[in-house]
Amino acid sequence: MNIIRTTAVELTAIPAIAYKQKLYSGGAGIKIYRLDQDVSTVFTIDRRTGEGIPYGKYDADLFPDEAVNEALELTIGLPYTSRGKFKISVFEEAPDQVEGQEAVQEDVAETETEKVDMVNSEEYKALIDRYTNEKGKINYTLMNKDFIQFASRSKVVENRVAEKASLEDILIFIVKSRSAHLAGKKDSLSDQETTALIETLDEIDPRSAFKELTLHIRRLLAKNSR
Repeated sequence: MNIIRTTAVELTAIPAIAYKQKLYSGGAGIKIYRLDQDVSTVFTIDRRTGEGIPYGKYDADLFPDEAVNEALELTIGLPYTSRGKFKISVFEEAPDQVEGQEAVQEDVAETETEKVDMVNSEEYKALIDRYTNEKGKINYTLMNKDFIQFASRSKVVENRVAEKASLEDILIFIVKSRSAHLAGKKDSLSDQETTALIETLDEIDPRSAFKELTLHIRRLLAKNSR
């Protein structure tokens, strides 16, 4: 069974590890495991601010703000991967119970996100392979620069701007076309799949994966409307 999440990172604020995972309710969450006792918690990520929001009840003494902020910072830009369950055996008591608890929680996450899972797509893997830096994080600046260069050369984009197509339609076309090229595929994703791909990349960095590209499209549309 594949679980969609990032590589685990070790925290210094408290004895714990953290990783990003898809939530069954949608969006991304940060899961934090204490390494010195049998307890964990999950925080959602605010898409506007990038801040962590408790996903249910939690003990603030066990998971202080500095630890949560460190977990958020260390996992920013880490791409989702498909991997098996973590096996944590540092607890003095009931390690099997911890593993079972994780299996229940994350099996739900996979079931609910299966229909829109783009992590195993060739397009997603191609983007990760091309734009992941030496620290294992996505270089959004490079990705946006590359996509903007493609948009600037595209006759189709030029025509759609002239026809006053919507920003969303132009963005989907650019991402669809460029990701297909990088994946070496002749057939492109559907609009729905492309939207899911963009949303997946946005979850990795809540500041918006294609922020610069979106601003570029806005400028093109504004210039054409004069």
